[in-house]
Amino acid sequence: MDVLVTGGLGYIGSVLVPLLDGDERVDRVVVMDDTSTGSPRALKGALTDGIDFRLGDVREYGNVESAMRGCDAVVNLAAITGASSTHDRREETFETNLDGTENVLTAAGKLGVGNVVVASSCNLYGRATSTDLDETVEPDPINPYAETKYQCEGLLRDACEEFGLDGVALRMATNYGDAPGVRFNLVVNTFVFRALTGRPLTVYGDGSNWRPFIHVRDAAAAYAHAALEPDRWEHLVYNVGSNEDNYRISEIAEVVAEEVGPVDVTYLEDEHPGPSYHVNFDRIAETGYGTEWTLREGVRDLAKAFKP
Repeated sequence: MDVLVTGGLGYIGSVLVPLLDGDERVDRVVVMDDTSTGSPRALKGALTDGIDFRLGDVREYGNVESAMRGCDAVVNLAAITGASSTHDRREETFETNLDGTENVLTAAGKLGVGNVVVASSCNLYGRATSTDLDETVEPDPINPYAETKYQCEGLLRDACEEFGLDGVALRMATNYGDAPGVRFNLVVNTFVFRALTGRPLTVYGDGSNWRPFIHVRDAAAAYAHAALEPDRWEHLVYNVGSNEDNYRISEIAEVVAEEVGPVDVTYLEDEHPGPSYHVNFDRIAETGYGTEWTLREGVRDLAKAFKP
């Protein structure tokens, strides 16, 4: 089969594209990216004859339809990320995340693409007081990024009904870990680099807020599984991660200090701590997918990547 990955030069895409390319079920991976945040370095050492790169923006319908022609499945990763920063980029976030997803779904319906996998996020649970949040809990998005991700799920639901698509939205836990397109505006990766360079780990608030975490390679594996085995993903939305990988931010700081440190941890209790959500991942076990990386393994692996 042929698979289109939008935003394929990004953090997850830099792992997903070669993973798909190396799968015997995949003949061609079409990578569409506008290179505004992702870089071609994400494909360094991985650009084979089976990868077809298209420079394009998901906000431009013509770009999307052109890249999608002949594809059997689509993984829509293109998005404005960095949830807290989207307060200052609201219009751009909605244009890229929401309008871009609508373009992807419209093109998929027009071209008869069988399966669309949409990137959603556990961030849409907001600041929840309860724990073990499963897919039946009503989301409470508190930033434009989360708002768009939740609305994209609605677009997907409508497109599946209108066009008869197989579709699934993956509510991804917070990513971490080494990858060709690694990002450092994510808490674990930021903490590791700060620890390696002798700077204190800054925790906003008292560190009690919860967050689920997933290694970027496990995240990419989930997208590949959903794209290539749609019959295993029966529900419209899935939380993606593992029950064992819900951590308080203070615990993340402790793990990084133990594995990479010694390093000081600074608490800025007057600062806003951001979202807090402790998530249940039981549903995804039904698909046969499971994570492989532990947080400590991922922290050690990322730290090792910086060493000669």
